[in-house]
Amino acid sequence: MKETKEEALVNILVLGSGGREHALAWALARSPRCSRLFAAPGNGGTAGIAENVAGLDIEDGEAVAGFARENDIGLVVVGPEALLVAGVADAVRSAGIACFGPDAQGAQLEGSKTYSKQFMETNGIPTARYASFTEPEPALSFARELGVPVVVKADGLAAGKGVIVAETAEAAEAAIRGCFEGAFGEAGSTVLVEEFLTGPECSLLALVAGGRAFFMPPAQDHKRAFDGDLGPNTGGMGVYSPVPIVRAEELAAMQDIMRCAAAATAADPFANDYRGVLYGGFMLTPKGPSVLEFNVRFGDPETQVVLPLLQSDFVDAACAIADGRPDDVELAWSDAWAVCVVLASGGYPGAYEKGKVILGVDEAGALPGVTVFHAGTARNADDELVSAGGRVLNVVALGDSFEEARARAYEACACINFEGKRYRGDIGKRAAAGRGAWE
Repeated sequence: MKETKEEALVNILVLGSGGREHALAWALARSPRCSRLFAAPGNGGTAGIAENVAGLDIEDGEAVAGFARENDIGLVVVGPEALLVAGVADAVRSAGIACFGPDAQGAQLEGSKTYSKQFMETNGIPTARYASFTEPEPALSFARELGVPVVVKADGLAAGKGVIVAETAEAAEAAIRGCFEGAFGEAGSTVLVEEFLTGPECSLLALVAGGRAFFMPPAQDHKRAFDGDLGPNTGGMGVYSPVPIVRAEELAAMQDIMRCAAAATAADPFANDYRGVLYGGFMLTPKGPSVLEFNVRFGDPETQVVLPLLQSDFVDAACAIADGRPDDVELAWSDAWAVCVVLASGGYPGAYEKGKVILGVDEAGALPGVTVFHAGTARNADDELVSAGGRVLNVVALGDSFEEARARAYEACACINFEGKRYRGDIGKRAAAGRGAWE
């Protein structure tokens, strides 16, 4: 019998080095269709399931396309947003290679917060009142008009750290001036000042192709560095999925918003239909869900709890999205709960030391329902696993209940040790207390 496209083996290249990319590689490697799997540059975790590629400039689309041709790659999966904004997906597709991730035009939904807000306004998507500025004084005037608390955002990519919630007028002024004075580099040359919305935050991710959205379970990240949602924003200290506090009518509203956004990505001014993940960051306000931001890739660490719940073949889905075949996308999800706790280096998100030897990962991963994804790890000259980033490991546990998943995740965290290890002890605690904890 002739082999169909859906059954064909495929060589796959994953671009990126974090916990998200380890989770993507892990999900792809589980498919019987995955032949050779490459991760560029990868990390200490991807090395166990893929061929790590050193020396490839993954921000250079032509270099990525050249590597893909040389290694008979049939699917490139782009992890980080910066690569998408830089047009890596465009170059790969131009070389005739399927790519999971939107082109540079679609990536502007994350690459420019002003562009994203205009997209929301054009398409009637609920979002906070805002204005965009290239000079500090008008921005300060608008911030005073809105009153505090107020949200200050660097317009461009800032590694998840370009958003400041200012509780006082002095903090707002410092944030605005800091952006214009280079706190976030070129990303802060344009600044958004935005109304502060109240309510729980959560995210809803969807695979998008041909203007259609295929939903994942909602997730809720913990951005603040310390317990009690205190301290500076980070790239994410923990996450869980699904989200027990999301009401049925809120989920339906979020899905409607995402359908609207997905449909808009197949119309002008998008040069090509959007093929990849669209991430909706929502605030569940008293008036209903409102979009805080759109991202154009899998979230980190949301990916680490969502993909372990996927029961259908991820390679099938990713290939269908990359090829622009939405009719062939099939997603099936477990009814389990997933909780992820991030183990971070001491000092993160500020200065931290690298090279700390990590022990106990295998023991943690041997616990029932536990998977450990590597976010910032490497191997030293003695082939020891060592820390190589601020967020070091993502400890993920599945359970039949939210409480069981939380308990397993923290049991696994206790198995792992490295100098300076720290983590939040309250991931999911507020949600476990019910919606009243936010009201």
